[in-house]
Amino acid sequence: MSNAFVGGEPIYSSLADDPVMGELVDMYVDGMLDRINAMQQALASGDREALRCAAHQTKGAAGSYGFDSLTDAAAALESAIRDGQPAETIQRLFDGLIQLCRRVCAGVDPAATQSHSPS
Repeated sequence: MSNAFVGGEPIYSSLADDPVMGELVDMYVDGMLDRINAMQQALASGDREALRCAAHQTKGAAGSYGFDSLTDAAAALESAIRDGQPAETIQRLFDGLIQLCRRVCAGVDPAATQSHSPS
């Protein structure tokens, strides 16, 4: 996935500047479009269990790669599906998660590097 983002400010990993994790974060971001497509397919086919599993995986992986906002959104979607919430609730949470997924970016947040520059 490129650094082109949709629907808000880009979301950078809190681990992007880590020498070991930075490359793994980049690979996670590169695979985001595939994860988005899988979730969209599960929702479109009405396969709530596949969508719940994808949300669960996103929750864990996003947290591991420093994307905490995705973790929270994925956890909310997973819980709503598990609790049997109505389709409108699932759709709203799904849309929010996908919007966040589309905003993830590889690399280090330029604002973070500017704030650490010597004065």
